[in-house]
Amino acid sequence: MEKIYITKNDYKKLIDLIDQKWPHDENDQNLLLELNRAEIIEPQKIPKDIITMNSKVGFIDLETNKEFEYWLVFPEAAEIEKNKISVLSPIGCALLGYKIGEVISLKTPRGNKKIMVEKILHQPEAAGNYQ
Repeated sequence: MEKIYITKNDYKKLIDLIDQKWPHDENDQNLLLELNRAEIIEPQKIPKDIITMNSKVGFIDLETNKEFEYWLVFPEAAEIEKNKISVLSPIGCALLGYKIGEVISLKTPRGNKKIMVEKILHQPEAAGNYQ
């Protein structure tokens, strides 16, 4: 399993999010698993090719070769019509902490998928936003 990287600020906000929810559903548990295996990095030191919260990401579904662009957001900001997906969704959770070029295997309601991160169109930390 690939190592993932999460900023210290994102980690704290995501742990707080999970702590506020009870009981935990499958999506919450998946996020906790991801957080438990992550290497935590200071926001100023996160590489620009890592997907952080509020990043805009381009990826490809390796089965269909269809390309997607989504913002990875906290649940309260999710709006699928505006391409904003929640970190608690299967794809959102899977994207967090990965970098450009990596292939991610994930389980979705429609079955297992493999996606590849193609590009990061915006990463807050790369733009100087460390909050």
